[in-house]
Amino acid sequence: MTARPVAPWWKRGVIYQIYPRSFQDSNGDGVGDLAGIERRLDHVVALGVDAIWLSPIFPSPMADFGYDVADYTGIEPMFGDLAAFDRLLAAIHARGLKLLLDFVPNHSSDRHPWFIESRSSRSSPKRDWYIWRDPAPGGGPPNNWISDFGGSSWEWDAATGQYYLHAFLASQPDLNWRNPQLRAAMMRVLRFWFDRGVDGFRIDVLWHIVKAEGFPDNPVNPAWHPGITERDRLIQLHSTDQIEAHAIAAEFRALADEYGAKTGDERVLIGEIFLPNDRHARWYGTLERPQVHLPFNFQLIETGWDAALLRRLIADYEASLPAHGWPNWVIGSHDAPRIAARVGEAQARVAAMLLLTLRGTPTLYQGDEIGIGEVVIPPDRVRDPQDLRQPGIGIGRDRSRTPMPWDTTRFAGFSAVEPWLPLNPDWPTRNVTVQDGDPGSMLLLYRALLRLRRREAALELGDIVLVDAPDGVLAYRRTDDRRQLLVLLNLTSQAIGLDWHGVPLLSTRDGAPVPGTLRADEGLIVA
Repeated sequence: MTARPVAPWWKRGVIYQIYPRSFQDSNGDGVGDLAGIERRLDHVVALGVDAIWLSPIFPSPMADFGYDVADYTGIEPMFGDLAAFDRLLAAIHARGLKLLLDFVPNHSSDRHPWFIESRSSRSSPKRDWYIWRDPAPGGGPPNNWISDFGGSSWEWDAATGQYYLHAFLASQPDLNWRNPQLRAAMMRVLRFWFDRGVDGFRIDVLWHIVKAEGFPDNPVNPAWHPGITERDRLIQLHSTDQIEAHAIAAEFRALADEYGAKTGDERVLIGEIFLPNDRHARWYGTLERPQVHLPFNFQLIETGWDAALLRRLIADYEASLPAHGWPNWVIGSHDAPRIAARVGEAQARVAAMLLLTLRGTPTLYQGDEIGIGEVVIPPDRVRDPQDLRQPGIGIGRDRSRTPMPWDTTRFAGFSAVEPWLPLNPDWPTRNVTVQDGDPGSMLLLYRALLRLRRREAALELGDIVLVDAPDGVLAYRRTDDRRQLLVLLNLTSQAIGLDWHGVPLLSTRDGAPVPGTLRADEGLIVA
């Protein structure tokens, strides 16, 4: 028999996102750090994932908790230093895992030396490294663009008599990717970390990095209503997803491929992109000029928990992919409400099976593996600048960034002091140690799913075929040339008659599966 070609690790693997502030505190300041992550690597290994993605760890004033970068080639002292990073990277690689960093190319901190120099005068050599414009003819901002965090995207600088652009906070000025010197400097940043041994990057708000020439007004969104963000008053037609950005993504990919060719081990690029399917698919590029390996697919977060909706979502997404495109799926992140808070614990178990059995590369967010649910953040503990600027519409991100509960000791083993955000209220019973000893726990379900995924080639790399099923059930087959598996997901709290046949491999429910029935809140994999 002819040997199959070995698929690259990022196609076979599962990515685990760590929010460093909230994983493990090693020095008693209430904030997680790199040494803490190193201390908890055995949990990641036992879980059965293949790669770790770290949210930003670079020096930062922390106005947006690391997404305001003040030095792209350093480590924020709160997290450690470059020596601590090198130790962590070595420990990750020693365990057979990969490490991805969070690259933030759209904007820097206003405390970055580049911006300080750019702001110093209109004749600064780095003036054009950022986006500066004169006031509109009648005065005021150059156009109507709205920041993602609310308010105008333009900030007046009295010292130089111009506005600068910021798609997020005013302390996060947008970089000018049309400037070749800035572009070269950012490519050197990627080389710095690739040379240090990182295995890839998740690229923050990639579709934002180029703006339309001339900076025309964005059109008004006729569907806007007061229950959604101020940003959505407008359609971001001219401020995002410009055609020129694809050439930059292709340049990123060429660099990653250059490093992969040196070692024979691919470096992966994951692009954060929120777009409709047809525009989303363009970020794969072409076979001749590829762009990112995985344009992040957030549709499981954005879509209602309904079998018919999800079936259509999966079919449409799969149909949108280019022939060389590989799918990917996400159900949780540092920006989204927890999956268990959205659908409840019983259905969060079904969601785990969905995530880890769909065709493509899954990304799992820390804490979802133990089913952390709703965490109410008291008003005096809110830290998220997006929530502070637009309160009352339910967009706070702190609720998904709460510290990881490890055990039943004080502060859940996360820290020796009060953590920077509150713990989940049920942490004395919902923590890693307790669930490690409970055969029916969410944690052991995730481990079982990941073991099964690794054992079954059809789940790792096989095709997917959606199957007709009764209302409330999402069903599909995962197949390769050697094996066929049937995945049945009951997205309701009622038992549903279903004449399935075969050998049950794994259920999300305790007890033996019932022939002819899919129990309430049950996900089932059948061979």
